[in-house]
Parts: sequence; structure tokens; C-alpha cells
Amino acid sequence: MPLARTGPLVTEAAAGRRAVAAFNIVTLEHAEAVIAGAEAAASPVVLQVSENTVAYRHGRLLPLARAAVAAAEAASVPVALHLDHVTRDALLRQAADAGFSSVMYDAAHLPYERNLAATRAAADWAHTNGLWIEAELGQVGGKDGGPPRAAHAPGARTDPHQARLFAAGSGVDALAVAIGNAHAMTSRTAALDHALLARLDKALSVPLVLHGSSGVPDGELARAVAGGIAKVNVGTALNIAMTGAIRVHLDTHPDAVDARGYLTVGRQAMAETVTRLIGALAAA
Repeated sequence: MPLARTGPLVTEAAAGRRAVAAFNIVTLEHAEAVIAGAEAAASPVVLQVSENTVAYRHGRLLPLARAAVAAAEAASVPVALHLDHVTRDALLRQAADAGFSSVMYDAAHLPYERNLAATRAAADWAHTNGLWIEAELGQVGGKDGGPPRAAHAPGARTDPHQARLFAAGSGVDALAVAIGNAHAMTSRTAALDHALLARLDKALSVPLVLHGSSGVPDGELARAVAGGIAKVNVGTALNIAMTGAIRVHLDTHPDAVDARGYLTVGRQAMAETVTRLIGALAAA
């Protein structure tokens, strides 16, 4: 089916107190697995390509983007493409021509006023070029190999009053919030601050996004969706599934050299993870 657009998927989910699952992809196998998992769950889905993944792919956006577009157009469920955690304006400006309908512009590491100004400029450009834009306020932590921030460290949680001013001043279409979540967690032990989420949900009129969801247990994810989260980002959970399945395959097939063998089991493990996590969100 035709490529879907992130904005309508998230907006409709928010209106129905539901959430769209968004999965970060690194390889074509990731994209195929996410789509297969979403098809098994009969659910729309968002494929996300991060700036870090573009760097891994020698700084080239188009090869993976074009593969993801082709996979999405062959899917039986709506699939949208999202460019994630963009810090470079040069990369932002490639999004529209590469098949992306949305972008997450990440200036959360900057002081508030500089974050606001940079995000405002990015939002103006994005809207002029037909892109839905997401930003982050509060620092989720755990990216680029850094440790998650302490839950009560200054700036580690999103302040509802500041978030309301930031959303209005920047013009973004959605806001990723820090409520006890962290990127790159390999254990599912995160405890979310649902009281803070309730205050953010009341303060903001734009959809709320949860980053670092791989470390959040299923029950916590369902509560977050019920509390107002409309887009849930997952990345590390796919890599855990893929790597674990490949390790088992190579341990039991020590003479294996054909990449198709171990990539097949890795792709299937990721697809099963996608279906399970979409089910967890639907439990809300």
C-alpha cells in the first residue's frame, strides 16, 4: 500500500488514547522484521532511521531509506518513515526527498533557550517542506554510550510548565518527554513516573512520545499509553532479539558461514518482538 504518514497515525492514536509503535531500524532485515511483526499484529507501524544509523552507513541516508520505502510499500498495513534524533541541519534537509514524512529534531542537550531557538528554526523548515516534527524536552539519557541520568538529576525529568511553553514557542507537532525512561537499556526495569505523565498530558495539547521504551516493562508501557503517550519508540529490544537468536544459531551451527541462515533467525526473532510489544501497547 502507499507509504503512510507519521503525523496522521500519531494524531489519530492520540485522539483515541492509543499509541503507535515506532521501531528503529539499522538493516533491511530490521525493516522486514518490523513490517512482518506489525502485519502479524494487524497494526500500523513507523520505521525509524536515526542519525547514528546514518553515520554507521557511512553517512549515507538514501540506501537504507530507499530499501525501507520499498519494504513499506509492499506491506499490508500502513507503514510510515521517521528520521530520528537529528542534530545536523544538513541531515534534516534530506528527509523530505528520501521518503520521510516526519523527523525528530534533537536539541535537548542544549540550554533551554538555545534548544527552543534551534527547534523553532527546524520546525519552521519542516512545516514548509511538509514534515511533521517531534522534539524532546528533558534529557532521557543513555544515548551514544552514556549512562542513563539519575531520575531526579536537574533536567532529567520534563517540567510540565516548561513543556507547555516549549511546545507553543517551538511549534512542534509532538513532544518526547522524560518520565524515568532511558535509551539503550538492556534490562526491562524502568519505572515510569505516571503522576508526572498525568501532569504533562494535562498541560500539553500535542501528542506525547516515549523514547527509550526497550527498558520499560509491558505493564508500564500499557499504563503510559493509557496516561497519554501516543508514540512509543523502540530500538534496543530489536537488537537484543536479533543478537540473541544469532548467537544461539551460531552456537548450534558452528560451521555455518551463510549469512542468510543466521540473519533469517535474527529477523524472525525481531518480528516476534515487534508483535509482542505492539500487543503490550494495545493492552492499554
